[in-house]
Amino acid sequence: MAHFEVPKYEQEPAALHETYEAFRVILGFVPNLYATIGYSANALNSYTRFTAEQNKGTFHGKDREAIFLIVSQLNGCHYCLASHTQSAIRNKWTEEDTLMLRKGTYPENKWLVIYRVIKSILDHKGQVKEELLEEFYHLGYTEVAIMDLLALVMVMSFTNYAYRMTDIPIDFPLAKEI
Repeated sequence: MAHFEVPKYEQEPAALHETYEAFRVILGFVPNLYATIGYSANALNSYTRFTAEQNKGTFHGKDREAIFLIVSQLNGCHYCLASHTQSAIRNKWTEEDTLMLRKGTYPENKWLVIYRVIKSILDHKGQVKEELLEEFYHLGYTEVAIMDLLALVMVMSFTNYAYRMTDIPIDFPLAKEI
């Protein structure tokens, strides 16, 4: 595997100043993963814009964090599990909740179905059996929600894959293993 160095603050490209400043305001620092994605200002800026637009979709912040944990667990991304466990806790999930979500055992039918839909998307390159889609729709969701869910899976898979490719240091408290 090629060795990736996390770019240092003094290497911050001008094209990323606004994006990095937003991270500093929200988190107090620029996380290593975003700094590394920032090797390409285009990649990081377009990713953050697309991600911000997903805040306007079907799933609110607490739900998005649960989805991000499920995707990160299924993709095997320790970095995103660490960062999104912290975000999930800030969004009123308990640490025990985060572990159950990641295992697909959170005792609410909504999360059991969403877990299975996400797993199907990842395992079958986007395909979800009709019966499982019907279960999703039976929860009260529509085609709008399934497209929003797919977008969130894509958002998280991008950072999952970026971490898996670069294996940069994790700068959040590690998530518990399941």
